[in-house]
Amino acid sequence: MTASPSRPRKVTLYRNGSVYTAADPFATAMLVDGDTVAWVGSEHAATSIADSSMEVIDLKGALLAPGFVDSHVHLTETGIALESLRLGGVRSAAELLDAVAGFAAAGSAADGAVLGHGWDETLWTDPALPTRAELERAAGGRPVYLSRVDVHSALVSDSLAAAAGLGTLDGTGPDAQVKRAAHTAARLAARKLPAAAVTGYQQAALTEAAANGYVALAEMAAPHIGSIEDLRLAAGWNAADRTGRPAPEILPYWGQLAASEEHARSILETLGVPVLGLAGDLNMDGSIGSRTAALREDYSDAAGERGTRYLSVDEAAAHLAACSLLGLQAGFHVIGDAGLDAALEALDRAAAEVGEQRIRAAGHRLEHVEIADAAAIARLAHFSVTVSAQPAFDALWGGPDSLYAQRLGARHTAMNPFGSFFSAGVPVCFGSDSPVTPLRPWSSVRACLEHHNDAERISARAAFLGHTRAGWRAARYRNPMAGQLVPGAPASFAVWEVEELMVQVADGRVQSWSTDPRARTPLLPALDTGTDPVCLQTVRDGVELFANGALRS
Repeated sequence: MTASPSRPRKVTLYRNGSVYTAADPFATAMLVDGDTVAWVGSEHAATSIADSSMEVIDLKGALLAPGFVDSHVHLTETGIALESLRLGGVRSAAELLDAVAGFAAAGSAADGAVLGHGWDETLWTDPALPTRAELERAAGGRPVYLSRVDVHSALVSDSLAAAAGLGTLDGTGPDAQVKRAAHTAARLAARKLPAAAVTGYQQAALTEAAANGYVALAEMAAPHIGSIEDLRLAAGWNAADRTGRPAPEILPYWGQLAASEEHARSILETLGVPVLGLAGDLNMDGSIGSRTAALREDYSDAAGERGTRYLSVDEAAAHLAACSLLGLQAGFHVIGDAGLDAALEALDRAAAEVGEQRIRAAGHRLEHVEIADAAAIARLAHFSVTVSAQPAFDALWGGPDSLYAQRLGARHTAMNPFGSFFSAGVPVCFGSDSPVTPLRPWSSVRACLEHHNDAERISARAAFLGHTRAGWRAARYRNPMAGQLVPGAPASFAVWEVEELMVQVADGRVQSWSTDPRARTPLLPALDTGTDPVCLQTVRDGVELFANGALRS
């Protein structure tokens, strides 16, 4: 790292802890020189290295490990969810209306729309939704936009519906819920925010991420979610001359459909900001919760409904071919099995046009991929397509009495097949889809260990790598050493207060933990204690993003 008057070069020695590193599974100390890991080793060696020119941090038994990478987030929407009306706890339409009324009364008419997030009618005592008029009255005439927990539908008031020009757009219904085209219009109308407000929401999201050990976030921007200016503000956090608190690195994607190689080039030029791909939330289909994920068979709780496919196979194939010719990542949001069928057929057609080698070399990715059978998984492996999955989806909705079972019946047991992906050699990285699920990486690792289908569980080590190094690889990051703590690698890590360290595997037939030094396996926090490790510090490229007061006390 080049020293500067504002950020001088710094050397820090961490000692008396546990360092998660492939260089030495018994390492207890690490030296950071500027933005780089300079050394890892033993406490005895650390004693001889320490001198007065460096800061020495006593880890007091804490774990120092590679920082987390969230492979799928929505920065502005995460900030909005953190700072607006939180609706995860409401259990009826009446409670929701009371929450809206209280939130609106606490502000002023000049505060603009009432924004909220997180309602889930499947948890309500009565799933009946409020009407637009009821929301309008509760908010005292202010526009209302309340995103469902999956953010694939929302509740809107009369005034917001009018401002968005919903009229007879596809996805409007007799109650306040909007889906598909109507939801896109409503969301964009509610998101017409001044740049200062967007920046504030993004700052809130980045602060939350840093406090939970994240050093990078893949921003999945798209025209139906927010404006190009929103994307530019998000990518702007990476600027070297950015003032204010340092933040996790943004890995920006833009989910816009390209019809040809020339069209793809023009999209990239228009953005005015470099992106890693035309991928992410370029929706092939919707979500299970809103019944918009495209299925081969009907939803179990809605006869005749099979969800929505937003793109044709021809459109998807042209997009894949165009991006492959540019050596650019392409990808789609895919949840249902019929949606995945379309994406796989598009891969076949694109490969026939530009060649399989170009398809593989481009490193395409699919987001979510919650329903995939063995044949589909084999085809994903064949094309070297990365699956960017969200383990918390299974933890929240994968149980026998939960949302997925309600929507899909017996089909829910085969969802989120992490073990099958790994066994078939499909590249996998993990994220939160925040604000859909919280920025809680260890809970996500635990969800991999405790998958509702025993056959799809993976080890803590595999899950941890999927949340760290695999995230960098999925983004085709410029530094191949990112995501590991070895000499010469970027100094991007987090320090964790832990109760116990162990080796944890997913197969119940195998001893679930071991302290045998012959295994030479780096240890991770015990995740069966009921609590997550506490983040004490987060560092990206040698710069502290977050510090808990206990670290240096």
